[in-house]
Amino acid sequence: MSTEPQAQREDRDVFWEPARVTTAEVKIKRSLFIGRLFPCRSVEDVRTFLTCTETEHKNAAHHCWAYLLDSRGKTKYFSDDGEPAGTAGKPILSAIERCGMVNLLIVVTRYFGGIKLGVRGLIEAYGQAASNALERAERVRRVRSRKLAICLPYAIIKDITYLLEVYGLTGVPRWNYGSEVEVIARVKESAMLQITAIFDELQARKRIHSWKWLEEGFSYNEQHNPHIMDSSP
Repeated sequence: MSTEPQAQREDRDVFWEPARVTTAEVKIKRSLFIGRLFPCRSVEDVRTFLTCTETEHKNAAHHCWAYLLDSRGKTKYFSDDGEPAGTAGKPILSAIERCGMVNLLIVVTRYFGGIKLGVRGLIEAYGQAASNALERAERVRRVRSRKLAICLPYAIIKDITYLLEVYGLTGVPRWNYGSEVEVIARVKESAMLQITAIFDELQARKRIHSWKWLEEGFSYNEQHNPHIMDSSP
């Protein structure tokens, strides 16, 4: 059975999200570009923040945007919102993909200043506005995890504690003591196959009374303190 070190598995389970909304502005040839970063977990979140931005800045010329969702960055999309194709949404998305965070939307609102910037100028302006918002972002470290419950005899508490720690325990487990012991714990997603095999075998051998996963999907739990990418106000 695989005993892959926990540190190697952790790299696959850890990802970063923005902690809160951030805003940054840049003025180029009299056009004002307002970059706003929104933490998002779903397309519904994206739509809500887009609507709020469009309502707040209803006199702006363009609201160009891009988002990257899912802890593995599987869902992404961008819009040029009337700017020449590839000059706005794509550079915003490129800035997001370089930042190391997921589950976020960036909207860059443009108030036109009367001077055309050209294709290269637009790409640089939208990319800069997005990058400025990202540089101000506070990041939160997350871990993909899954909760399980195990019922066991008192005699093997130490053994079960050791197995949980080896195979990616996150947070502090909750122990309930009665005629038998129940532990509810959270483990890293990447350890699920190993844990399933181990506890199925222990149950078949009657070393534990029962066990089960408590959640259908995966959840995210925060680990460590937020990391500040940029301390500027």
